[in-house]
Amino acid sequence: MSKIPHEIITDIFQQLPVKSLLRFRSLSKPICSLIDGPDFIKVHLYHSITAKSNHSVILKEWDLFTVDFDTLSDAVEVKHHPLYAAGGTEVIGSVNGLVFLRHSERNLAVYNLSTREWKKCFVVEIKPPRRDLITGYVYYGFGYDSVGDDYKVVRMAQFVREDEGGGGGGGGGGGGSLGCEYEVRVYSLKNDKWKKIEDLPICLKLLSKQFFHVLHRRGYGVFAGHALHWIVPQRRQLGTRDCVLGFDIRNDKFFELPQPNYESKGMSFQVDVGVLEGNLCVMCNYEHVCVDVWVMREYGMKESWCKMFSVQGIKWIGAFMFLRPLIYSKDGGKVLLEVNDEKLVWYDWKNKHAKVVKIRGGPNSYGSEMYVESLVRINNGDRNGWKKQQEIDEEEEKRKADRKKRDNFLSVGFKLKL
Repeated sequence: MSKIPHEIITDIFQQLPVKSLLRFRSLSKPICSLIDGPDFIKVHLYHSITAKSNHSVILKEWDLFTVDFDTLSDAVEVKHHPLYAAGGTEVIGSVNGLVFLRHSERNLAVYNLSTREWKKCFVVEIKPPRRDLITGYVYYGFGYDSVGDDYKVVRMAQFVREDEGGGGGGGGGGGGSLGCEYEVRVYSLKNDKWKKIEDLPICLKLLSKQFFHVLHRRGYGVFAGHALHWIVPQRRQLGTRDCVLGFDIRNDKFFELPQPNYESKGMSFQVDVGVLEGNLCVMCNYEHVCVDVWVMREYGMKESWCKMFSVQGIKWIGAFMFLRPLIYSKDGGKVLLEVNDEKLVWYDWKNKHAKVVKIRGGPNSYGSEMYVESLVRINNGDRNGWKKQQEIDEEEEKRKADRKKRDNFLSVGFKLKL
C-alpha cells in the first residue's frame, strides 16, 4: 500500500460495494483505517449517490425484500435485521444507507442493511394527556440533521376521544376529529434521547383524516432538503386545500411549504408528497386518471417548482390510485415509478411508454423505498454485525455451489444413460 498513492487507492475503493470493502478491512491496518475513516465514508457515499451505484429498492410488505437497482430482477428477503423475529416490520424511511424500522410503538430500531450494524431505540411510552383520550394514529419520519451530524426520528402521536375511536397504537384510521390533540417528540440517535416539542401549529389538528394516512403509507414523513414532510389533506367542508407540512429537524420547527400552481384540468385532485433523487416532489392525482409530477429544484423556493412529467393513458393500469416516483434511470431518459402498491414501472415520459418491471421472488403487493449502500456508522464499537452476515453469505454460496455440482452430476448421468 505504501507504494501506491493514497488518492489512487481512495479513487478505486470509492467505486466498490460495501460488501467488498468490509472484506478488504482485513488486508492490513492502514486499509482498515482508511475504510473506517469518516472522510472515506463520506466520499464513498457521495460517489454512490451521484453515480447511482450501489443502489437497491426495498420492497415493504409483511416481510422485507431488496432488489438490486442495476438488474431489478430477483428479490432477496432481508432476514437478519434486528426486528426480524417479530415479523410485520415496517421501513419508515431510508437516509444515507440507514433505515428506520418499526414493529410497534415499543419496538423501534435503526439499521444499516449493508454493514449489519443496528441500534434499538430507547422508547418513551405514548400516554394520552387525559383519561377521556386514547391513542389514535401515530406518525413517524426519519431524517438526517446535517448541522448536528445526527440521525433523528420524529414521532407525532394523535389522541382522540374514546367514543370517536382510535388507531389502536397507529394501526387504524385515527379518526378525523378536529378536536384531537397531538404529542410530538424527536429522537436523537446520537444521544439516544427523546425531546418533546411544545410549539405545535394549529393545522396539525387537520392532519388526520379517516384512513388517509393508512393507505399507501402516507403517515411516514418524506425527507428532503433538511426537513420531513407530510400532506395535511384537504377539507372541503372547511374550504381548506391540501397543505405540505414540513418539520425542520435542524431546529425542530414546523412550517408550511409553498406549493406549485397546479393545473385545474376541469377535475378535482389529491396531492401526495415524495422525494426524487434528493429533491422534494409532489404528485397531483386527477381523479385517478392522470398524475402530474412536480419537482422543487431549489428547496423552499416556490418559483423553483417545475412540472417534470405527466402520467396517463396506460391501458393496462385501470386507475392511478397511487403513484410515486423513485429514481431516474442512469441515462436520464426514464423514471422508475411505484404504482398502486403492486408494481414497479419504468416510464419514458418523452415517448409516453411504460414497461412493468418483473421481479422474481418478491411479494405480490408492496410499498417501496430507495436505498443506497453505505459505511455510515451507527455504533462506535467494532463492526460485528457484518462478520456474522459474511459467514451466512459464505454458507449460502457453498450451498449454491453444492447444488450446482449435484445438478451437473445428475445431468451427466442422465446423458450417459441415454
